[in-house]
Amino acid sequence: MTGEQVQPVIAVDSLTKTYASGFKALNSVNLQIRRGEIFALLGPNGAGKTTLISIICGIVNASSGKVVADGHDIARDYRAARKKIGLVPQELSTDAFETVWDTVKFSRGLFGKAPNDAYLEKVLKDLSLWAKRDSKIMTLSGGMKRRVMIAKALSHEPTILFLDEPTAGVDVELRRDMWDMVRRLRESGVTIILTTHYIEEAEEMADRIGVINKGEILLVEEKTALMQKLGKKQLTLHLQQALASVPAELAGYRLELSEDGNQLVYTFDAQGERMGIPDLLRRLGEHGIHFRDLQTSESSLEDIFVSLVRGNA
Repeated sequence: MTGEQVQPVIAVDSLTKTYASGFKALNSVNLQIRRGEIFALLGPNGAGKTTLISIICGIVNASSGKVVADGHDIARDYRAARKKIGLVPQELSTDAFETVWDTVKFSRGLFGKAPNDAYLEKVLKDLSLWAKRDSKIMTLSGGMKRRVMIAKALSHEPTILFLDEPTAGVDVELRRDMWDMVRRLRESGVTIILTTHYIEEAEEMADRIGVINKGEILLVEEKTALMQKLGKKQLTLHLQQALASVPAELAGYRLELSEDGNQLVYTFDAQGERMGIPDLLRRLGEHGIHFRDLQTSESSLEDIFVSLVRGNA
């Protein structure tokens, strides 16, 4: 491993945020994000996702703890840290009377970056905004406005990009376009952290997944390892004849009978052996239970997420 791989691009250490009301939004959060990865932060409403992002981006002050972004302490070296970060917030807030080109150019200047029209042109073309560069933002659709927010976040060439619910309220086609754009950004070396309610978004794109609930990180895991470790597989047998109940002799198997008695569902661990299936089928045959069809399925990331949050609750 190289030193760059070992050194996280964002290191969050014992981060706590308690508001004046006494509400604790974050409770001693520790998190390390690797350079060049797509990291998805999942959690229900009020879990602390936006608070965590806001602290890392310097918008909200932490009650205690420390955050280092690309080698810069966000409290002691705020300007240097903030220059490394691009943020696409959840809420759309743009200068309605400005043109797309002017607002993106202005955003770049805010970070003290020298003018670079060629770079901004590339950003707008990548986001399919070039044709709209002279349009006032107030005339754009919601999806186009969200693209402008991304262009503004990228205007100063950040190495870290936060996307807070980036595809909320946009159509499926635009969502796919944005996924492609995020992958291209990662290929160019940008580290991307996204929060999302669309779990298929995390399943499609993320390298690693963190789950947060009630201000605490429940787990951080490689996506594939998470799905293998916590996923369940199911074998569904479509029976030739309906059953009134599962025979007592088969109680050792995790079998569920559908309400109409026409299907038996056998649940087993995704990482476990399939060796139990031939034995189960043989035992069913011995009890005169025959099936006309079978199919297997495995739990999605959404199933895993729901079970994790329920367990935490």
